Order: sequence, then structure tokens, then C-alpha cells
Amino acid sequence: MSAKNNDKEGKAFKSGFVAIIGRPNVGKSTLMNQVIGQKIAIMSDKPQTTRNKIHGVYTTDEAQIVFLDTPGIHKSQSKLGDYMMKAAESALSEVEAILFLVDVVEGMGGGDRYIIEQLKKVKTPVILVMNKIDQVHPEQLLPIITSYKDLYPFAEIIPISAMHGSNVNTLLEQVIKYLPEGPQYYPADQVTDHPEQFVCAELIREKILHLTREEVPHSIAVGIEDMKVEENGVVHISAVIYVERDSQKGIIIGKKGAMLKEVGQKARADIEALLGSKTFLELWVKVKKDWRNQERVLRDLGFRHE
Repeated sequence: MSAKNNDKEGKAFKSGFVAIIGRPNVGKSTLMNQVIGQKIAIMSDKPQTTRNKIHGVYTTDEAQIVFLDTPGIHKSQSKLGDYMMKAAESALSEVEAILFLVDVVEGMGGGDRYIIEQLKKVKTPVILVMNKIDQVHPEQLLPIITSYKDLYPFAEIIPISAMHGSNVNTLLEQVIKYLPEGPQYYPADQVTDHPEQFVCAELIREKILHLTREEVPHSIAVGIEDMKVEENGVVHISAVIYVERDSQKGIIIGKKGAMLKEVGQKARADIEALLGSKTFLELWVKVKKDWRNQERVLRDLGFRHE
């Protein structure tokens, strides 16, 4: 598709890919959802929630930004962790700009310093995005900014609140400055390039993260077995929740099936909002021991890297 022009101002259309990176749990998925205007990346207060590079598409009359919400960069402890790290680090070489998201409440940590060392290996412009400014006094920001500036020559430094949307429009304006002239890769009304099945599976996983105890979150995966539209217009979805141990299966099912029922109810509400139609959601729980270290299982669940 050829680049289109903005007739009002005579400016050429700009487009490109932008990575969102940062330590786990600094608000990358929250920022993605805020920019797109709907939930395509799951949110949780538990770290390492994002496992794939989520592509979110933001389009205006002047530009299109394709965001990659990468897994949080962290020390890997499994084959799944290896995949997540490779997905995050490969994004740095694929994009026109990088948003390095940091948490101003927690301040700089070892993870931030590790990421900065990785950034020194690439020539891509890096914008430092200081998130959660709604939770600190403005006077606290200057020393935090200085601590980061001393370690890396950031192209821009922009404070925001991803949760409340504060200064996010300013961030988008700055990002567009770094995009080249280019085509509109996706239709204006498309907000992600992931299939609906992927997003539905992620929404189910999000509800489990919210509702279960600490021992479960990183041991779960969700696969959509079947998804079809019935004659009455209802979308029928059959999904399997994979865990590593029988004890985790018991937790997710809950007493008399109460936990699984609550997961289904909450996930169905979000899925119906996503699809715009009534949904019948059928959930099953299966044990796949040590699935995070099994290459074949990871491939079957959609975890792939080049």
C-alpha cells in the first residue's frame, strides 16, 4: 500500500514500529491499552504478565504507529523465560523508536541499569517515559530524571500516567516526530494484528492472574480449542487452561467449581465487549507437567521466536 497524504496540510503520511520496553510491572500493557483505547494487552499487578510481543495499532489522519508491547526484560529461569527475553530484545532492532518505560515510584533498580546496557548496543532513538507521575510529588521527579540522564543520552524524556492518560497525547506527538514517511500498514479501525483467539485467551489468563494465589500465575497458559459463531449469532468458545501441577488445577477449579465459574463470568464480559456479540464460554483445566520447559508445548501455545 502506498503512503497516503494529509490533504489538509499537505504533509506526507508517517508510519513505523515502536517498541515499549521496561522492567516487569512498570505499566507497559496499561500504556498500550490507554493509547489504543481498548484492552488488547492484559494487565496485572504480578510481574512478567506479558509473554508475547503484542502489536497495538494507533492511527490518525497523519500517522500510524504500530506498538510492540514486549515482555518485561528479566533474568530467565525457563524455556518460556528464554522466549520472553528473546522476544523483548529482538524488538530493539526492529523499530523506528523505543519507549523505555520506568516506574518513578520505585525508582531506578538493577533491572533498569541492565536494560540501559542493552540500549547502548542499538542506534535507535530512545524516549524515556516516566510512568506513575500521579503517585509522586513533582519535586521528586527532577532527581529521578537526573539519575537516568547520567546513564544514557535519551532523545526525549516524558513524564506520564498511563493509568489516567496524563500527558499520553504529548508522548504520541513526540513519537510521531521519529517516524519516517511510510504506508498505512493496517486499516484505520484495526487496533491489533493478533487474531481474536489470541486476545480472548489472554483475557481469560488475565482473570486467573487477578483471582488466584501467588503459586499459580506463571504456571498457567490458555489455549483456544474452538471458536465459532452459532446460527443465532452467539460466539461459542471452548478454551483449555493449562497448569503444571494437580494442586494448581484444584485452585483454578475451586470449591464446587466456584473459581472456574468466576473466571468464566469475568472473562466472558470482556470477550463480549471485544467481539460485540453474546458469547458462550466453555473452560477446561488440564495438567501439563513442566510445560514451560517443553519446546513442543510452547509452540502449540503460540510461543515462537525467530
